[in-house]
Amino acid sequence: FRLALIQLHVSAVKSDNLQRACGLVREASAKGAKLVALPECFNSPYGTQYFKEYAEKIPGESTQKLSEVAKECSIYLIGGRSIPEEDGGKLYNTCAVFGPDGALLAKHRKVHLFDINVPGKIQFKESETLSPGNSFSMFDTPYCKVGLGICYDMRFAEMAQIYGQKGCQLLIYPGAFNMTTGPAHWELLQRGRAVDNQLYVATVSPARDEKASYVAWGHSTVVNPWGEVIAKAGAEETVVYTDIDLKKLAEIRQQIPILSQKRCDLYGVEMKK
Repeated sequence: FRLALIQLHVSAVKSDNLQRACGLVREASAKGAKLVALPECFNSPYGTQYFKEYAEKIPGESTQKLSEVAKECSIYLIGGRSIPEEDGGKLYNTCAVFGPDGALLAKHRKVHLFDINVPGKIQFKESETLSPGNSFSMFDTPYCKVGLGICYDMRFAEMAQIYGQKGCQLLIYPGAFNMTTGPAHWELLQRGRAVDNQLYVATVSPARDEKASYVAWGHSTVVNPWGEVIAKAGAEETVVYTDIDLKKLAEIRQQIPILSQKRCDLYGVEMKK
């Protein structure tokens, strides 16, 4: 099946971002994409100073438009971090997924908050405004089972391993790595998660805006279960297309059967809730 990653240029005007995103979703659908993903922070600039201003409930304005365009195009639509979600007085970094009938299939709240300090390069603390999610998020399609993470979640190998144990064949991480961590770890982490678990990994970033307070690395990418980069964007706004070959995934798992060779008598990773 065909996967499309929309590397969107995000402005400070929410309505413009929504309109542009929906237009590119329609374009991707017209080119045969069955599963379409938007980037982290697709409807707002990325920064702790913006989260409260742009926050919405789910359902709300942004997710309603995503639901409508998913139904119109009859696709599975992963809404990036569609919005900073407000719920019960707390804010979450949330990704909503909609099916071909427009129904909400999954809602992933970022589990691991991006609190880092690289002296002289970048300091960021999502926990100043956001609360963490407390659950894994998976959804079924006629093609395969998909697991979700958001950006910093990708650094935690245990999360990907759980998804693999639960039958996921594709992991999708909407993300916005920056100009420090992007060139160092963006592709490396994707390839690691793909090889470790013998599945496809896709990441979808906002396009790079050098004038933004937080500059995203871009380079939305798809990696196959052999660890090969099979599709990759540059820094500019674009749509990345790739065909996901589940036959190849099955062949790799048969040739190198690590999933059945794990020594569960010696070690293990388990989902607690």
